[in-house]
Amino acid sequence: MNEAKPGEPKPAPDTRVRAAVSHWAPRFASNGVALADFEEVTGGLARWEDWCSAWCARAAVHEALGREALAKGQGLSAGEHLTRAGVYYHFAKFVFVNDLDQMRAAHEKAVACRRLALPYLRPPGERVAIPYMGKHLAGILRKPEGIARPPIVVMIMGLDSAKEEMETNEEVFLARGLATLAFDGPGQGEAEYDFPIRGDYEVAVTAVVNWLETRGDIDAGHIGLWGVSLGGYYAPRAAAFEPRIKACIALSGPYDWAEAWDGLPGLTREAFRARSHLRTAEEAKRHAATLSLKGVAWRIACPLFIVAGKLDRIVPWEHAQRLAKEAAGPVEFLLVEDGNHVVNNRIYRYRPQSADWMAEKLGARLT
Repeated sequence: MNEAKPGEPKPAPDTRVRAAVSHWAPRFASNGVALADFEEVTGGLARWEDWCSAWCARAAVHEALGREALAKGQGLSAGEHLTRAGVYYHFAKFVFVNDLDQMRAAHEKAVACRRLALPYLRPPGERVAIPYMGKHLAGILRKPEGIARPPIVVMIMGLDSAKEEMETNEEVFLARGLATLAFDGPGQGEAEYDFPIRGDYEVAVTAVVNWLETRGDIDAGHIGLWGVSLGGYYAPRAAAFEPRIKACIALSGPYDWAEAWDGLPGLTREAFRARSHLRTAEEAKRHAATLSLKGVAWRIACPLFIVAGKLDRIVPWEHAQRLAKEAAGPVEFLLVEDGNHVVNNRIYRYRPQSADWMAEKLGARLT
């Protein structure tokens, strides 16, 4: 890191650091990063090149606490510490595509910490492998305690999220008697190295649904989709083509990614290029046009809950409004006037409400 010498003013952070803090601070806090850690890590950063290593250093503190708790037989504490470490390692790599080796090392640590935590969570988690195109998609399956064959919410990641970030989002569904399956699809998390981003995300979701139907401990007749950010496009897109989906939640997703392209943060555009396995920004912009609900939204027949923030600076809220108008099935559209992207600054305005809605649509039972 570039640090000021004693008596010298601290150097101002570069534009990429400022953009990351400006766009994603509420997300970090709502998804498990302690406020003091966020302020201390980002407050000491002047160069984007130091982002990954700085977050990895703070993640290592939580990882050490988790491993110490494991050694003492304190499983509950270990699960909490290791889950937090996984979130921090994830945020070290989430859009850090300028150094792929460093990014992948942080990612592997995120996966390892969350995997180590799974048996100690309440309820515990199970790492699963879903057959897909001759390989597998990695996922985390969790089931509410005391409920046989619960309905399930399939959780679809965005451009820069991964299953290791999902703990706080899983909790609201698990508490309402719903199982959760957070998985890394094409261009996401563990799958991003083998499978590039694809606009026809229904192909991946169909593979997931087929796999769920082989599980005797899940009610595969009651499957819901939940998608966040770019996943807020993937989820309704998949619901349009996969008739086995009974309900869908879309959080701040684009209606048409190319239409949002020019207003996206530079870090987001570069991450999209890298995870689409493309060489140039021009190729990435052309590929963005393949992620669209034009001529598709009318096919969505299942109940749809759409969330958008009117202050969203990444995906304009009008994209959500357009989806709400064109979907064929029943729609609930929640527009939060003072909400940002994914309404992470006002999670109490949509997380419990959307989870209640999903529980009702899937017929969840709490006993």
